[in-house]
Amino acid sequence: MSETTASFPVPELEARARRCADALRDADAVLLASHIDADGLTSAGVASQALSRAGIDHETRFENQLGPEEIADIAATEYDTVLFTDFGSGQLDEIVEYDFTPVVADHHQLADVDIEHHLNPLLEGVDGGSELSGAGAAYVLARALGGPENRDLAALAVVGAVGDMQTEGGELVGANTVVAKEGVEAGVLDTARGLAVYGVQTRPLPKLLAYASDVHIPGITNDRQGAVRFLAGLDIDLKQGGEWPTWAELTVEEKQTVASALIRRAIRNGVSTDDVEDLVGTTYTLTEEELGTEVRDASEFSTLLNATARYERADVGLAVCLGDRDGALAEARDLLAEHRRNLSAGVRWVEEHGVTQEEHVQWFDAGDEIRDTIVGIVAGMAMSADGVRYDKPIVALARKNETELKASARGTGRLVDDGLDLSVVMGEAARAVGGDGGGHTVAAGATIPDDAVEAFVTEVGRLVAAQLA
Repeated sequence: MSETTASFPVPELEARARRCADALRDADAVLLASHIDADGLTSAGVASQALSRAGIDHETRFENQLGPEEIADIAATEYDTVLFTDFGSGQLDEIVEYDFTPVVADHHQLADVDIEHHLNPLLEGVDGGSELSGAGAAYVLARALGGPENRDLAALAVVGAVGDMQTEGGELVGANTVVAKEGVEAGVLDTARGLAVYGVQTRPLPKLLAYASDVHIPGITNDRQGAVRFLAGLDIDLKQGGEWPTWAELTVEEKQTVASALIRRAIRNGVSTDDVEDLVGTTYTLTEEELGTEVRDASEFSTLLNATARYERADVGLAVCLGDRDGALAEARDLLAEHRRNLSAGVRWVEEHGVTQEEHVQWFDAGDEIRDTIVGIVAGMAMSADGVRYDKPIVALARKNETELKASARGTGRLVDDGLDLSVVMGEAARAVGGDGGGHTVAAGATIPDDAVEAFVTEVGRLVAAQLA
């Protein structure tokens, strides 16, 4: 066994990964099926590169969800072996009805079905919602397929974990830290403590600080000119040649000066100690990527990927994951620009129409006004909007098709600490009205009949109340 493989902290996961790898090597060809979000795209990117390096012919396809129709379509292909990444564990009861050999590398909740080739951290007591993402599971599989040669894929796995909101207190935890450590050892990743805000690679400093809304600092947050005044008042000359630099372009000393002043400003304006601590976290930098690009920072990379498949261009996201820095990256940037416009419009819609407040949950139904593929992101962003409360989860609804609605729920880390598990809530509530759902503790989704909104929301509220009692 290689040194890299032996270093992973959960030997039982490695044993599962080896069985999965053996099944893939025995296949004439493999169909790789994956989810469309950032974790799903990076899962597919990791798995596809590992398969290619192992000389295993494969084709990749993406699904927004893995339901009976999608599984039937997969079964109708010519492939006798199908590798599922970032989904599959919860659908095994339906998957095993078909003749193909399933190999699953997932981290979501489990169906009560056993199969021989199943890699999921939950099977070995590792939290798939916070300690190992779908891309992390795909990375463990990649290590079994290629050993030390595949350690460079750890950087992409970290992008997936960050995109799947698996940071706690600003950093990855559990098995994810081992994945990150191996990325550092492979020379493809750098981890350092720094300002924990989005856009460190691409946003000029005033925009970076003004748009950093996770911690509200009066006079800076949502105030571009206020951010300019704050920066201009520092005892360093940051603006060179008439242009503001990005955070990534600052020296270590300049970063320390800005961060210290920002923290002092926050404390002086009454920001809580917990919120001040949230300003600093671990940054995950892909060292082989060009400085100042979205793909150099794990958070920005994951957002870029989210903007591709949610607009039916998973092929573009996969190409970026596989290393295309020309046409695919340019197209992904165009999709990201459209994505940001749509998110802004979605949040404005929520602000204008408001949310319905129930005792234990708040919700809105956007109908056709917000795409079903982004309504969950809008819900998360809307939690900082006027009229939306931060002390209870929000459920967002949007039309999926003529007969169904997409429901997405978002919570907070503090609610999860108090017992909230939206994966359970959305799954049970959806099934109670004839739909289905699942996801993670802090973020989950469901598909429900379009005539079941009232019953669904009532059941969500009942389940949330029971969890937080």
